[in-house]
Amino acid sequence: MSILINKDTKVITQGITGKTGQFHTRMCREYANGKAAFVAGVNPKRAGEDFEGVPIYANVTEAKAATGATVSVIYVPPAGAAAAIWEAVEADLDLAICITEGIPVRDMLELRNRMKARNSKTLILGPNCPGLITPDEIKIGIMPGHIHRKGRIGIVSRSGTLTYEAVAQVTELGMGQSSAVGIGGDPINGLKHVDVMKLFNDDPDTDAVIMIGEIGGPDEVEAARWVKDNMKKPVVGFIAGVTAPPGKRMGHAGALISGGADTADAKLEVMEACGIKTTRNPSEMGKLLKSILG
Repeated sequence: MSILINKDTKVITQGITGKTGQFHTRMCREYANGKAAFVAGVNPKRAGEDFEGVPIYANVTEAKAATGATVSVIYVPPAGAAAAIWEAVEADLDLAICITEGIPVRDMLELRNRMKARNSKTLILGPNCPGLITPDEIKIGIMPGHIHRKGRIGIVSRSGTLTYEAVAQVTELGMGQSSAVGIGGDPINGLKHVDVMKLFNDDPDTDAVIMIGEIGGPDEVEAARWVKDNMKKPVVGFIAGVTAPPGKRMGHAGALISGGADTADAKLEVMEACGIKTTRNPSEMGKLLKSILG
């Protein structure tokens, strides 16, 4: 069992013929069950062709009808990425994972409103995220496969790099991951920390979770409050940006301190109060988790 994806998931790559789409589709197909999982690509100008044996369709609806795929991954440049997500929504996919960085906020606002009006069932991961992986089964995105190892620790993070850091630590300590999910650092995104925490809480193959956040926005605090009332499993937390100055955008578009409640200190305080064990040192995340599990 895993969350969101497993070895039987069938995936469409939107933007498969671009340099990034080609490179990462190839890497994902080489990982675990990837050859069977990546069943279609989409490029309206190249329909009827194929990429290394993966057939290319004109749009997502066609690709889904032909292959039965339920998930897409999007490597479309920023100007067209929101439209690509909408295409996945119109095809009623279960999940669309958008890797693209730099999508205009206004495009994402419009997309969110259209999805609400449609009452869409499609889950969105990202944009500006590394994707997600269920070790030894399937990876969808840009994370390095070799650092992952099958295990029972769930990882959810706004930061790609820190996802890999937590994964590597957990692997090194011999624990391994059930699934690792990068939710992305944009101000308007799909799945939030709390959504992924709910999935991990319900997953019988996850024993504990590392939750990694950063300054800006209310997401981590909302997740912490949910954890306090509902989570049946131990959670370890880390917030990036303890030294960030207020009013300055740091790294991710969403990492901007606006009021007092979204600084790293404020978030860590709430997380601690909600029973989440936190560390201020990113190199200690794995050790802290291991000490709790005993």
